[in-house]
Amino acid sequence: MTRRYLFLFLFSLVLSASGLASLPVVDRDEARFVQATKQMAESGDYVDIRFQDASRYKKPVGIYWLQSAALALSGDGAAAPIWVYRLISALGIAVAVVAIAWTGANLFGPNAGLAAGFVVAAIFATAFEGRIAKTDAVLLACCVVAQGALAQIYVASRRNEASPDYLPWLFWAAQGIGILIKGPITPLLSIVTILTLIAFQRDWRWLARLKAGRGLLLLALIVLPWLAAITWKSGGAFWQEAVGKDLVGKVAEGQESHGMPPGYYSLTYSLFMWPFGLLAVAAGLRALNHTRGDPRLAFCLAWYLPYWLLLELVPTKLPHYVLPAYPGLALLVGWLLTLTPQQSAEPLKRWQTWMYWATAFGLVVVTLGLAAVAVGAPLYLTGTFNPWSVPAAAFALAAGYLAFPRNQQMPLKRIGAAAVAAGATYAVLIGLIVPALTPIWLTPRIVAAINQSRPCPTSVLASSAYHEPSLVFMAGTKTLLTDTAGAAAHLAADPACALALVTVQDDAALQAALATSGKTAARIAEIDGTNYSSGDKLALALYRVAKP
Repeated sequence: MTRRYLFLFLFSLVLSASGLASLPVVDRDEARFVQATKQMAESGDYVDIRFQDASRYKKPVGIYWLQSAALALSGDGAAAPIWVYRLISALGIAVAVVAIAWTGANLFGPNAGLAAGFVVAAIFATAFEGRIAKTDAVLLACCVVAQGALAQIYVASRRNEASPDYLPWLFWAAQGIGILIKGPITPLLSIVTILTLIAFQRDWRWLARLKAGRGLLLLALIVLPWLAAITWKSGGAFWQEAVGKDLVGKVAEGQESHGMPPGYYSLTYSLFMWPFGLLAVAAGLRALNHTRGDPRLAFCLAWYLPYWLLLELVPTKLPHYVLPAYPGLALLVGWLLTLTPQQSAEPLKRWQTWMYWATAFGLVVVTLGLAAVAVGAPLYLTGTFNPWSVPAAAFALAAGYLAFPRNQQMPLKRIGAAAVAAGATYAVLIGLIVPALTPIWLTPRIVAAINQSRPCPTSVLASSAYHEPSLVFMAGTKTLLTDTAGAAAHLAADPACALALVTVQDDAALQAALATSGKTAARIAEIDGTNYSSGDKLALALYRVAKP
């Protein structure tokens, strides 16, 4: 059994490896997280969270500490490359994969655990989050560990069996770490699951097995020291921003242009559960017909359905918000392997059949879409054919084909093969094709131009129109995000070393502002492309003060 867990851990890391170093820093969330961590390493202050001079209190400190530890272990500190920051996310997904396999093995058997591990390792959502240095991969690990312990406690209680003594401690430790990573999400998932089970079974006595008194003390020991320190240091600003603005804002209204109507997660399901979305729906629909007689199925459905419904009602929506619910469906994929041929042949109800084929349509659309993106994106954005497009499209089509269930079930070997094909798709698409789409990667090209033309080792850039956080991370913490007048003032204040980034159309305004100090700006580089965060096409120019 241990060898299976080690295999899945390494399998997950291999699936996440391509792109960790080659994919440029992604705006805007990843860039903000890694810049805040970088500033911790630069300043030595590991309590406060800042982006340049502004506080960054939307999320607790956990992910910054983990990334800071990675920087320290790398030996490069604040100068570490982006893959060092991202390694924490890759490890988070790997831990989640092992945790779901452990849970599945204890609930449904070793092969079921292996199947669940394959699903979590290979879906699009984890492939993306495992390559991006932010909170969601580690949050997933905390949620799966907590829910896995809770599942085994619940099932043992329903069967009047003893449960291992370590499970409550594991549950509460995961809750505490999860709070430090992303606030209330891990507890919220468990609370919603527990309330659903109580409503379903009309029995709450099994909660005594959680040993809440000692467990809450452990949680407090994990969480309270930093909360006390940041409350003292920020004067209460952390609570105002994290709870008063970020959390309440997301619940009350669509925040940061991410407001979406109910149904959003149903529409994005086929992409983010690709290629196993159809198999998971088949398992979930069949499990609905057996829930009354099996507490394991009741828990898996209570893990997914209420949390998904709750998020559909919250105005602010992003695809990764529902990620902690997906492992509940992965467990049901493992459960399918335990069914007899007679059980597998049981017909679905009419509405279930309709939902199954609607999801099948989604699998086909996403599979063809990924293949089309692999071929079309380089042609559209760069005007050239990327030879890696052919294997990427082939792998995507193979993954979609292999993951299409036969008679609404699938043997373990085919699940593994589909996972390998999906992993190969991500490796080529995310690791090789996307980084080569140079028109959308403005920041690396800007920084390359700076490094090529930097007049002084200490040169600082002022950017007037391009304010993406990746520029601060890659060009330096002192980078000024300003306007054209501010860029001109920056050049005038340090004519020997200063650099400015201004749109080509603002050249005249820059020169006019500099003329008041008797100077002119020399254009030393031009960078054209598309800012994918805003969709704006930009023609940028890099300037320094012209030599007299």
